[in-house]
Amino acid sequence: MSKFKITIPCDEANHVCDKTQYNNATLWEKIKLNIHLIYCRACRKYTANNSKLTKAIKKSDVECLDKTSKDLMKRDFEKALKEVAN
Repeated sequence: MSKFKITIPCDEANHVCDKTQYNNATLWEKIKLNIHLIYCRACRKYTANNSKLTKAIKKSDVECLDKTSKDLMKRDFEKALKEVAN
C-alpha cells in the first residue's frame, strides 16, 4: 500500500491554505491542496476569501502595538475586571 495520499479532507485543505498564505506550505501540500480545490467548491470559496483577507491586510496601513504597550493594556484591563468583579 502506498504512503502517498493525494486526496485530503476539507479541514486539512483549509489548514494548508492558511499555511500557503504565509509561505509555510511544502510543494507536496500545495499539490494536494490544488487537487482538492478541483472538486471542492466550499474550499475554493474559503481559499478565495482567505486570499482577499490577506490582500486587504497587506494593503492597509495598520500599525501594531509594541509588546510593552500590549502588556500595559493587559494589566489595565485585568485591573478594571477586578474592580468590576468586586
